[in-house]
Amino acid sequence: MRIEFRNIRKHFGTVKANDDISLVVESGTIHGLLGENGAGKTTLMKILSGYIRSDAGDILLDDRSVSFASPAEAILQGIGMLHQDPLDVPALSVLDNFCLGGELGLTQHRRTRQRQLTELSQQFGFALDPEALVNTLTVGERQQLELIRLLALGVRVVILDEPTTGISEPQKVLLFAALHKLAAQGLSVIFVSHKLAEVEALCSRATVLRAGRVVGEVAAPFSSDRLVELMFGQCLSSSTRPHAELGTEALVLEDVAVRTYRLNLEHLSLAVRRGEVIGLAGLEGSGQQLLMQACAGIRHIAAGRLMVAGRDMTHESYHHFMQAGVAFVPAARLEEGMIGGLQIREHVALAESDGQFFVPWPEAETHAREMIASFRIAGQVHTRVQELSGGNQQRTLLALLPPQLQVLILEHPTRGLDVESSRWIWHKLLARREDGTAILFTSTDLDELVENSDRIVVFSGGVMAAPVNAADVTCEELGYLIGGKRR
Repeated sequence: MRIEFRNIRKHFGTVKANDDISLVVESGTIHGLLGENGAGKTTLMKILSGYIRSDAGDILLDDRSVSFASPAEAILQGIGMLHQDPLDVPALSVLDNFCLGGELGLTQHRRTRQRQLTELSQQFGFALDPEALVNTLTVGERQQLELIRLLALGVRVVILDEPTTGISEPQKVLLFAALHKLAAQGLSVIFVSHKLAEVEALCSRATVLRAGRVVGEVAAPFSSDRLVELMFGQCLSSSTRPHAELGTEALVLEDVAVRTYRLNLEHLSLAVRRGEVIGLAGLEGSGQQLLMQACAGIRHIAAGRLMVAGRDMTHESYHHFMQAGVAFVPAARLEEGMIGGLQIREHVALAESDGQFFVPWPEAETHAREMIASFRIAGQVHTRVQELSGGNQQRTLLALLPPQLQVLILEHPTRGLDVESSRWIWHKLLARREDGTAILFTSTDLDELVENSDRIVVFSGGVMAAPVNAADVTCEELGYLIGGKRR
């Protein structure tokens, strides 16, 4: 199926998300759609997949003009979109989710659908248990389920919006192999990303958007410098990591145990000094998230002792951890970090609340304006947080943090962000070290771990290895450690 966009326009208020976009995606190809956060990539794909309607312009499928009022209509015409956060029902099983969208809903012949699920999974090398609950799957496995569900519905165009965000390297390899197979079968694949290396490795052609407009289209083999120049209007200079003197111990774990019904972590011992950055590496579900939740007071520890700045916090609540200067920034920004439907101004009022019965709205609005200017957030004080791009949501979360912290814990701090936004985020994070803040973060990006950490702690199969100096390990060696092999 050949897709052609002609003069697509979409405005959100005064913001021109798509400004006269025209491009062609040929059938049987993997077409990259590149651009920094807020460039208009996702908006264009949501128009194609029926989630929103354009203000002007035409979409042609095999030279036939189409218009969709809903995603269901788009799927019936063979277009399906796999979102950055998979659209599934976590409380249902894999098989139930696979059945969703079918003509008969959950009343379909389950044995036939299970056979179809198994066949599609085997075709692409996926290992999905039909009876497993979706809330027990990793992000990568949920993406795999969503992909084969769309294929079972008969789509001929597959749109993937930042699909490698938050998934492990083996899952990325499986995904890329599946996309190559789909293109070989004649399907059209649109790969939305800001990661140059992935577009270079996967795509045969790439279109670059900037500020809602097409600024260039290039064919493989790609030039990284050219793609960066198209994305940002200039070549980016190399970043340098500032040196920081380490202080006293900010966080200490002594023989800590954290246990859940899925995973038990035992004998965790770690000392983190003020101004130190500790990277937590490992495949998703290996235990690093449990450790971070325990260090933030979100999850109680089963044994051992946990100290924050010399204070025993072993059995304290999340509220007391916050009072002690510990902050946690989750990967799920809207679901866990902010409140959908509330404005930036209202988030500032909540963050600065000191128990007053009445909210001082003029002060909250003033502080929100200052925060927007200081953190370069592309929004206004009355902008609802779900209307912000991923990069601006992350900037907002960082802006809401207290100025003085003992320990800052972050899950995937640059998840879904482009190169320039990622550098800016780390510039802000590393600046906190000068005030003595200790930083713990997890990431699936090995380069990010090596470049920004003082020490790296690797989790493999629920076991925490001894920390290694980031300066003494390469990305390749780190990959072996994550896989459970010795250096």
